[in-house]
Order: sequence, then structure tokens, then C-alpha cells
Amino acid sequence: MKQENALKAHIPKGFRSALLKELFCGLKRWVVLAAVSAAAAIITSYLTPILVSFAVDSVLGDLSPSLPSVLNGFGERLASLAPTQALWWVAGAIVAVNLLNALFSYLRGHSLAFLGEGFAKKLRDKLFSHLQNVPFSYYSGAQTGDLIQRCTTDVDMVRRFIQMQLIQMLRTIGMAITAVAVMLPISPQMTLISCCLMPFLALFSFVYFRRVQNLFLKADEAEGAMSTMLQEDLTGMRVVRAFAQQKAELERFTAKNQHYHNSITKLTSVMGAYWGLSDMAGYLQIALSLCCGVYFCVKGSFTVGNVLLFTTYTSMLTFPMRQLGRILADLGKADVSLTRLEDILCTPEEAEPGKALCPEIDGSVSFEHVSFDYGEGEVLHDISFSVQPGQTVGILGSTGSGKSTLVHLLQRHWTASAGHITLSGVDVNDIERHHLRQNVGLVLQEPFLYSRTIGENIAIARRGASQSEIFEAARTASLHDVIQSFSEGYETVVGERGVTLSGGQKQRVAIARTLLQNAPIMIFDDSLSAVDAQTDAAIRDALTAKKDCTMFLISHRIATVRRADLILVMDGGRIVQRGTHETLCREEGMYRRVCALQNELDEAQEGGALHA
Repeated sequence: MKQENALKAHIPKGFRSALLKELFCGLKRWVVLAAVSAAAAIITSYLTPILVSFAVDSVLGDLSPSLPSVLNGFGERLASLAPTQALWWVAGAIVAVNLLNALFSYLRGHSLAFLGEGFAKKLRDKLFSHLQNVPFSYYSGAQTGDLIQRCTTDVDMVRRFIQMQLIQMLRTIGMAITAVAVMLPISPQMTLISCCLMPFLALFSFVYFRRVQNLFLKADEAEGAMSTMLQEDLTGMRVVRAFAQQKAELERFTAKNQHYHNSITKLTSVMGAYWGLSDMAGYLQIALSLCCGVYFCVKGSFTVGNVLLFTTYTSMLTFPMRQLGRILADLGKADVSLTRLEDILCTPEEAEPGKALCPEIDGSVSFEHVSFDYGEGEVLHDISFSVQPGQTVGILGSTGSGKSTLVHLLQRHWTASAGHITLSGVDVNDIERHHLRQNVGLVLQEPFLYSRTIGENIAIARRGASQSEIFEAARTASLHDVIQSFSEGYETVVGERGVTLSGGQKQRVAIARTLLQNAPIMIFDDSLSAVDAQTDAAIRDALTAKKDCTMFLISHRIATVRRADLILVMDGGRIVQRGTHETLCREEGMYRRVCALQNELDEAQEGGALHA
């Protein structure tokens, strides 16, 4: 229960009721139809034992009819007929009642199917939409495998409860009330005997529910951990193979699988104990009702028809009451699943911190005393610089110096903790986020490609782009000729995450995708690291020709940034040097040392090639 309470701790009060109200909106007709059909099915199912009891006592026997008041007129008319004729009428009534029961059962199942599937569809749509709009920081602490498991297994668990158990719970209550209402006027004493074990069975069901609720949560969490590892290993299979870690990963997976196995085994053992004991209690209740009924019948205070009626009702009532444990258990599972889904849905969506303006962005950028931290110390310290429209800014620095964090602030994936960032004179926090990201293109060092065609991957940036525009973007990224060399050209399907392409090809697809966006500000976050020097130079030449675009080039290569209008050298989250390539080469500092080191390496490589 501690895990469930921890999940529930940050879920706002009233959140669940509001969520359920929203999800059930538009599905009320199926709720009403399911409830009416279930009630009608209960009534028709209880009519058959009444008709059988009447046939035994009043048609085959000579006792006066003792039927519910609604059926008194029917019973009196049949009692006046000859026994054979009356039996035919009773048989016809039983057939008609069972046909009606089948019809109402069908309508109940039909309406519940539409209700459950409609609810699940709305819930899945809401989850996917919400996950598209949560803050960028949410995914830094979330596990993909666990999110997938919540959006599939947990949604299906809630759907199954609504579709199968919710109405069953109401049906059990309705059957108990109906059975007692019919039996009590006939014999209060036999009614008490026939229901004496029901309270204990209900209490046993509740204790079982409380016992398994936490076990279900532990099993769910264990399955989520196993799913996360499976997803990570399948995604990183190249790394596993490269380091020959198959055996180690198998051991890790076996440990998580064993934990899941232990959780499920413990759960099923508790379930097995419940079903065995509840079976015993159910059959004991039926035997008790039958024995007492026969005893009273021999004494003459009870009829054979009533023995049949009470025994049948007891069996009809005992097993739904026994199912109450399963219903409560499924309620516990559904509650756990819904709590895990609420944990996602109650996460606040990315909000607009300012005025949500949509200004014309010409490419000018200004950082004024900007600082930023992730909550564990500052990553950027007092950053200030300005860029004019059409200029190219090169950013150089060691790993962890804050280069990527700096440019991510431009797309507002993170918000500066101090200072101001302006685009075309407008504070970045006052620009509507979709408008901002449409005007600030970003190419990451490790681009993500979908398992689609190359053409579709490029066209993601602008859905309505023409084929010629896609080709032009690919040419600028030095990719068009490579694609044309494939047997299916732009219709070539790349594997998941672009696994069928080389690192350089994936980077160039990502560059072409961003170029197609045609944003006035473009950021290349070390996105040429996987391409050779010749291709790097060709791409930079093509990018330089785009005079209407402000560019940020992050790189460890001096050759990539040397032609930039402004070069920023970062170290420890600060700008330690700034200027052009020529000015920075003349002053002492990191840029000059890196430039000299890379020149020496280039000369050594050239000498080695000549010697070879």
C-alpha cells in the first residue's frame, strides 16, 4: 500500500471524479442500456425457478399457487386448466422467459463492449495528447518502458473492469436483493438458512481484496521494470553486441524476470487460496439449503417446489457472491492502474510563462546576463552576447561546458533561472511555444529517426512540403546523391531509430529535416560530428549560402566554426573567449591551444597517409 499511497500523494483531490466524468461523457447511453439490460436479465433469470416451483406444487400437485403478486393472475388462470394443458403453458412461459433473458444478456454484453472500448479509446487519446504536451524535463525522470506499459496494460486493465466487472458488481447486488425479496415471503426461516454464510463470504471477499491490492501493485511495478529493460536492450542492441554483453544483460533480465515471477506467484497463491475456500463455502451453503429444505418438506412445513426454488436461488446467489472477491480484486487492480494513469495525467502540461505572442522573428538574438541551473547547481553563469540577423555563431568548448544547454534555452525546453533572452526584441518567455519552435530549428548530435521512409522522415518538419523542396533540403545536407543511390530512393524505409543508416547519414537526414523547416534561426548541436571532413565542408558551404538565416554551430572542430561571424568559447558554464577566428588565434587562451592541437593532429594524419 505504501507504493500506491506514494503515487496518490501528489494527485489533486477530486482529480479522479473529474477525469471519469470527462471520459464517460458521450457514453451515457451505453451506461443506461447496460444497467437496464442487466436488471431485465436478473428478473428473467429468477422467473424460471418460480415457474418450475409453480409447476411442481400447483400443476403436478394440488397446492394453491403461491406466486409473486405480479404473477398471481397468471397462476390462477393456469390452475383452472387441465394439468397437461397447464404444463404446456408453463413450458412455453419458461422458453419465452429464457429467450428474453438471452436477448437482455446480449444487449448487456453489446452495450458494455461499446462502453469499455469507447472509454479506453478516449483514455488512450487523452494520455497520448497529454504526453505530447508535458514539459521537456518530465522525460528526464521517466522510463519509456514504464510509460508504454501504463498506456497499454494499465489502460486495458481499466477497460476490462468497466466492460466485465463494473456491471457485474451491480448485478450481484441486484441478484441478492431480488432473491431475498422472493424468498422472504415464502419462508423467513429458510431465507435466513439459505443466506447464513453470505455475510461471511462477503467479508472474506473484502479481506481478500485488501490482501491482493498491494500485491497487484507490486506485480505491476515489476512488470514495468522488466518492460523498461526489454525496451532499452532492444533499442541498444548494437551496444550490447559491440561490448559482448549478451550474458550480462541476460543475467540482469533474468533477475528482473525472477522478481516479476515471484510477485505473480505470490499473487496467484493468494488467489488460489481464495477460490478454493470460497468454493467450499459456496457448496456448503447450497448443501445446507438443500438439507434443511428436505427436512422441512418431510415435516410438512415446506413444499417440494419451494425446496427446488430455494436450492436454485441459493446456487444462483452463492456464485455471484463468490465472484464478489474477484470483482473486488479486479477493482483493486483497476484502482492501481487508474492511479498510475492519473500519475501521468495530473502532471502539469507545459505552460506559457508569458504573453504567448506570435511576433515576426527576423533572426536577431540577445542573451543578457543569463544563468541556468537544473536544481543541483548552476550550469550557465552570466551569459551575455548579441547576434544580428543572418550571422553565424560558432560555439566551442569542452564536454559539459554548457554549450547544448545554452541553445536549448532558445527553444525554451528549459527556462533561464536569471537574465533575459530576446528574439527580435521580444522576450523568449513571451513567445507562444509552437510559434517559437517553428522559428527556431534544432539539429541534435544524436538525431531520432522514425521507422518510416527517408522522404517521410525529412517531411516531418513541414507536412505540406513539395517533393522538389524535400530534394533541395537533401542537396543542401549533401544527402540527395546518397539517397538516389539506394534502390528505392526516397521511399527507402529506415529501421527503428534509423538503425539501417550510418551515423553520418542519420545526421544528414536530420539536417535536411531542419532545413526544410526554413526557420529564421537554426541550431546545429554538434550535428556534423559523424560526417567526414569533406562532407562537413560541403554542408558548411551550402549553409553559408543561406544569408537569410541566423545559425548557431556547436562543434569540437575548429574547421566547422572558423568561418563564423562570432565564435564563443565556453568553459565551466561561462564564455571565456569571444571573437572571430583570426582574433582568437592571436590571443592566448583555449581557442588558440585547441587550434594548434588540431593542426598538429591534421599534419600527423597527412604525414601518415603520405608515408603509407
